[in-house]
Amino acid sequence: MFPASWVKGRRTGMRAEHKMVQIHERKRLFIGLLLVSLLVVGFLALAIWYLIFNPERSTIYKLVLLAVAVVLVIVILLAGFGLAGIVLTIIRAKPFALLRGPTRVAINTFFPLVLILGRLFRVDMDRIKRSFIEVNNNLVRALNTSASPEQLLLLAPHCLQSSTCVHKVTGNVDNCRRCGQCMVGDLLQLRDRYGIRVGMATGGTLARKYVRDYRPKAIVAIACERDLTSGILDANPVPVLGVTNLRPHGPCHDTQFSFQQVDEAIQYFLHNGSDGT
Repeated sequence: MFPASWVKGRRTGMRAEHKMVQIHERKRLFIGLLLVSLLVVGFLALAIWYLIFNPERSTIYKLVLLAVAVVLVIVILLAGFGLAGIVLTIIRAKPFALLRGPTRVAINTFFPLVLILGRLFRVDMDRIKRSFIEVNNNLVRALNTSASPEQLLLLAPHCLQSSTCVHKVTGNVDNCRRCGQCMVGDLLQLRDRYGIRVGMATGGTLARKYVRDYRPKAIVAIACERDLTSGILDANPVPVLGVTNLRPHGPCHDTQFSFQQVDEAIQYFLHNGSDGT
């Protein structure tokens, strides 16, 4: 039997999940834009290659263009293998050790270009970032990473706290009175249940400080699409399972989260990833 406080926390989380429906985005949106990004850079490399053989250009100019073209070709090849690694990992639910490096190149190098193309195609930025989070979560789960409770960090935004609460919890989450008016108490229930570490951040700087201080082997992060994507990229190579928050009152104000999704993400690292990496 679970303690009464745990049951109370579950009910609070269930109420929050009934208020809003978690939005999921198809992984193929990010993968498709990543492929288009590779094609764009490929055409750029071809254009540079054409200019190299222009007889009106000086030798030094041609050598500079040749160096740029070689760098682009190398990046395109690495990112191409990385894209293949992403697709194959998602399909097989198993990582390819040889393609993990190229996969990082594909994501870290081309993510800004993906966003630029998204703007050009008038695709909502949050849709692209949700798609990226889905891709990342699939890649992380394929790694089958295991972590002990003290090696697992649960990161959450300070906007989960009720805007009317007078108890500051960003410096010390134990200042929460567990009154049930917001979902900070649910974070504490998860911490007490599993013995994990919890950090509430006001932004990326404080979140990175938690990562430096705790040096986790794995992270479960709750945040909006923007903060999650930047956090996932910053934390690399530490695996992060991201859960987008719920915003029934608008962004950065009395936000909530899916208790079930966060609970499942924690259990994945503690139990389902028992094989290790």
